[in-house]
Amino acid sequence: MLSQSCPDLELIVVDDCSPDACGAIIDEFAARDARVHPVHLQENVGLGRARNAGVTHASGDYLLFLDSDDTLTPDALRSIADRLKETGDPDVLVFDYARTYWTGEAVRNQGALQLTEQGPAPFRLEDRPGLLRLLMVAWNKAYRREFVEEKGFAFPPGYYEDTPWTYPVLMTAESIATLDRVCVHYRQRRQGSILRTTSERHFDVFEQYDRVFAYLDERPELARWRPVLFRRMVHHLAIVYSRPDRLPRGTHADFMRRARAHYRRYRTPGVPVPVRCRVHHTLIRFGLHRTYRTLRLVSALHRRAARTTGKLLRGVRSAALGLHYRVQRCLPLRADRAVFAAYDGRGHSCNPGALESAFRDLAPHVRTAWIARPEHHHTIPPGPRRLVPGTAAYWTALARSAYLVSNTDFDHRLVKRRGQTLIQTGQGTPLGHIGLDLQERPAAARGRDFARLLKDVDQWDYVLSANRHTTLTHERVHPGRYTTLEYGYPRNDVFRTATEADVARLRASLGIPEGTVAILYAPTRRDYRRSQRHALDLQRIVRRLGPRFMVLARAHHAYDAPLAGTCGRVVDVSDHPSVQSLCLASDALVTDYSSLMFDYANLDRPIVIHADDWEAYDAARGTYFDLRSFPPGAVARGEDELIDIFATGHWRGSRSTQLRSAFRERFCTYDDGRAAERVVRRVVLGESDLPPVVPLDERRPVPSAAASLAREPLATVPHPTGPSVVTDLL
Repeated sequence: MLSQSCPDLELIVVDDCSPDACGAIIDEFAARDARVHPVHLQENVGLGRARNAGVTHASGDYLLFLDSDDTLTPDALRSIADRLKETGDPDVLVFDYARTYWTGEAVRNQGALQLTEQGPAPFRLEDRPGLLRLLMVAWNKAYRREFVEEKGFAFPPGYYEDTPWTYPVLMTAESIATLDRVCVHYRQRRQGSILRTTSERHFDVFEQYDRVFAYLDERPELARWRPVLFRRMVHHLAIVYSRPDRLPRGTHADFMRRARAHYRRYRTPGVPVPVRCRVHHTLIRFGLHRTYRTLRLVSALHRRAARTTGKLLRGVRSAALGLHYRVQRCLPLRADRAVFAAYDGRGHSCNPGALESAFRDLAPHVRTAWIARPEHHHTIPPGPRRLVPGTAAYWTALARSAYLVSNTDFDHRLVKRRGQTLIQTGQGTPLGHIGLDLQERPAAARGRDFARLLKDVDQWDYVLSANRHTTLTHERVHPGRYTTLEYGYPRNDVFRTATEADVARLRASLGIPEGTVAILYAPTRRDYRRSQRHALDLQRIVRRLGPRFMVLARAHHAYDAPLAGTCGRVVDVSDHPSVQSLCLASDALVTDYSSLMFDYANLDRPIVIHADDWEAYDAARGTYFDLRSFPPGAVARGEDELIDIFATGHWRGSRSTQLRSAFRERFCTYDDGRAAERVVRRVVLGESDLPPVVPLDERRPVPSAAASLAREPLATVPHPTGPSVVTDLL
């Protein structure tokens, strides 16, 4: 809390007569930091009353609540304060959270779509009733303190104390706003959570809903919300009843009887029940305890039978496919077939994608096929045959195709036949360690099988390289008998062949307004972290830079989750099939240590390096040179420094141009637009007289859309003074 970048906070820490050393720890922090205000209770009163005690000491403009084992994400308070100011100081601001697990995994709230910032703000609950479907907790909202005091809101005692607080607050608020950003990490304990503790105190949920409906009965103007709250109550009661870790053995029948009584007491006659909820409503309405348990037992038996049957079928299928592959290996090779893959079954992309297109153009007698999982088939252009990994057609293609092309390793069960040619394209110019160099880097190796790596290397016939640095590195860390084709990377050919019309078309397809500077933000993965790292607050950056800037955010392909949700001038492009198209559409690249910087340098457009954790990255991964000493442009060591680089125009200044020029001379030697042609002519057509490399100073890459804008700074950086935020840590 105290490390938040928004210093204007009052931290009220309530010691609910804790039996451990919490009270002493609180006092130690209070002695060191005047923002910490300890509150020591004489007896344990529970979470709700402890919060009430903290609220009585609050003096700030807004109240936030945080449970004792959860955390705020970096810069959360600053984003909250900025959003409060933008939306005119609403009564309530609702923001997002992510569940965090002991594995390091963070899973964002599934109802995040309800928090979109599109549309007018602030608003009332009638305008966005979907907010009632969010998790009803107190800690995913900021409350205007005067509003809370004026309406007399307070937390009741007992379990589920958030329920009679959150519903009335949202229904009563005259102005509500949303912040589409994860601000809280909601820690999921393996054991010891209150709600996962088996206890009769879970019966407290009935009393809490009595309070909610009593609040409605006292205010006739809120009667329209009764059917909605009734459905939410039934849903909540079904969860408490059905979870195996909530109710003690022998109490389920009693719980169902009380649930039936509440159903009849608060039901609104004539209001239809959604189809998906009718089973739960019927069982609770009539108190069918034994029927409920029978259905659960039948469902569990069905799932177990399905798992057993599925395991048996998978075993039979695997054996049949193995036999099919062995039979196919006995049949003649097809000299007119080539099979391609990229990133272990992802879409048509990278160097294999560019080579596949070149095969069709320059060697049309060779029929091509592309291996990809079904969800990526939409990226495959017309022409190549589509193959799904693990199918009979997939194994037939691997067994009988003369050419195998990939930027990763093929299936470990692949047996390379005499006469097959395997082309390893690589994934880019290496900055971080690769291959055998990872033997001394356990965080990056992550249990990698180096014996298998060398076995795969022995199957390579050709390896592509874009520069001398890549060639020397590969030949040392991937020792083998292959031939290195130092021709450039085929995926970068489009940078020379694209036209200004292509750039305009790509920008229009991405929704980039005319006159806008589009920044492509593409960070790499972190070997020393289990989950994706959000190093930059992209919403804050575009707010500080002004309306003429927008960010295209692309997560590394190793992560399934997006880097940032599409919101305003921040657009998530993680699922875009072509990173080269994103490069052409953008005006500048912001990255950390991604190999994309070496490709982007071919466009001769500004590159800014965000190196806030270089020491940690270098220690975990290892690097082949110090990027800070030889960068392709300006280097920022923090978010504010990055904003300043763009706000002052340094991102495209003369010094940045000089650095980029030296970087291009070292790493862009062969990327002249004809790399794929050279590979096809050498490997497939058997030609030795290949197109000469165009010198670097004679290349004219297509200019960016922002190249014609004036050279003066495009942004101003205001320093807003947001509202005072009071945070109660319980």
